[in-house]
Amino acid sequence: MVAYDFYWLDETGGYQTIGVLPERRKSPERITQKSILNWGEKIFGKDLDTKDIFFIQVAKDEKNVRIFRPIPFTITHKEI
Repeated sequence: MVAYDFYWLDETGGYQTIGVLPERRKSPERITQKSILNWGEKIFGKDLDTKDIFFIQVAKDEKNVRIFRPIPFTITHKEI
C-alpha cells in the first residue's frame, strides 16, 4: 500500500515526523503533489506553519505493519 510520511521543518533546521496518511484514491489522475500537500495540511496543519510541511511517498506492508522508506533516507533543507 502506498502512504505519505509527513514531516515538519522545525526552527533548528531539523525535521520531525507528524504523521502518515495512506493513499486510498483509486483514480491516479487525482493524485498530485498539490492534492497530497492539501490533504496533509488539512489533517496536520492546524497548529503548524503549513509552508514548513513536506512529505515523502513510502510503501506500507500491511501484514507486518512496516513502512519502507526510500534509501538513503536523508532530507536536507535545500531539497525542500
